[in-house]
Amino acid sequence: MGFFEKLKQGLGKTKSSIDEKINGVFSNFRKVDEELLEELEEALIISDIGMETSLEIISKLRNRIKRENIKEAEEVKNVLREEIQNILEICDNSLKLETKPAVILVVGVNGVRKDNFYRQNCK
Repeated sequence: MGFFEKLKQGLGKTKSSIDEKINGVFSNFRKVDEELLEELEEALIISDIGMETSLEIISKLRNRIKRENIKEAEEVKNVLREEIQNILEICDNSLKLETKPAVILVVGVNGVRKDNFYRQNCK
């Protein structure tokens, strides 16, 4: 198995893990309340999204729930997806690197705030 196939497989496992945790939260809640948001926050943090990023996502989600008067859990799930996409889309992918191909590798154990690298370099 080549490097990219292993990378793709690993990212697939990460996606499945995040999906499983978030879907698990929504399967336990029908009512949109603070407890649902706390469980979602915990699921994001456990999924290694990063503390700061998870708090930002939940804060934006909480504001949209209030502003748009969202009452259905399925609608919360859609808004959560949108907020995660919004964070990923603000990254400026126009790196000006001298060599091609170029690789940027961010390494660190769980909990060392790798998300800060992303946040500082992609906004």
